[in-house]
Amino acid sequence: MCATAVTSKAFAAAETFNTALPVARGDFVYRQQILVMEASGDPTPLNRDERAWGGVSVLGYGVTPDFTLFAILPYLDKRVDFMMGGARVGRSTSGIGDALLLGRYTLLSDNVAGRTFRISPFAGVKLPTGRDDATDRLGRLPRDLQLGSGSWDGIAGVIATWQTLDYQIDAQAQYKVNTGADGFRFSDEARLDASFQYRLWPRTLGTGVPGFLYGVVEANLIHHDRNRIGGLADPNSGGTTLFLDPGLQYVTRRWVLEAIVQLPAAQDLNGTAVKSDYSLLFGFRVNL
Repeated sequence: MCATAVTSKAFAAAETFNTALPVARGDFVYRQQILVMEASGDPTPLNRDERAWGGVSVLGYGVTPDFTLFAILPYLDKRVDFMMGGARVGRSTSGIGDALLLGRYTLLSDNVAGRTFRISPFAGVKLPTGRDDATDRLGRLPRDLQLGSGSWDGIAGVIATWQTLDYQIDAQAQYKVNTGADGFRFSDEARLDASFQYRLWPRTLGTGVPGFLYGVVEANLIHHDRNRIGGLADPNSGGTTLFLDPGLQYVTRRWVLEAIVQLPAAQDLNGTAVKSDYSLLFGFRVNL
């Protein structure tokens, strides 16, 4: 399922990052993903268990054949359980998270019969739309449990795509600069992501096929510096994690069903930071 240029058809694409989504000029692409994640690798007697679920809504619009705008908005339900005074205590919050606006420009496009190659830089801003001052009976919630950061943050990177009739490869490099709010600043984030999508069915292309089944394998290498509180580095924050992600996509002419699980292959975290167990993403994508 390959074209020499982006059209209004749906195509396979990366699942754990959105910058590779193909969007034709004048078209909208809507992606809705459900997120489930858990982290329970706590080395301290608190025995923290962090869980989150929610939805991530993505809307892309093709302004020109080369320029695409994206708006991304999460809705999250976050909870942490831990030991306090000999009993298990839970704290939680839910609501809209921080929105993200991105622009992507195709700088290089090389299209021939049966394959295409694109390089596209992108940049954007994260808006403080999520609440960052939620409280409960124990007082103000920890920063990691808040829905938003309270800060305006910048994002920039580049995405490359190689697409053939049988498979597609997407790879991106991204850097996020976090500012601060109320004396707290989340660390900057550097990440490398790659996605390989291979057509499993049908094995040979022909007419009359209603859809295409793709096997997906992705990798995410994510590094965080230490958070800063009052200008001082938090020794129990930040680090580097490598995720390996198996998934599936079923692609028709106008819509896509998709699911993928992120599994931590390596985690080198600072201090007493809680290690991730898994993240699950599933949902759909439709060309409007």
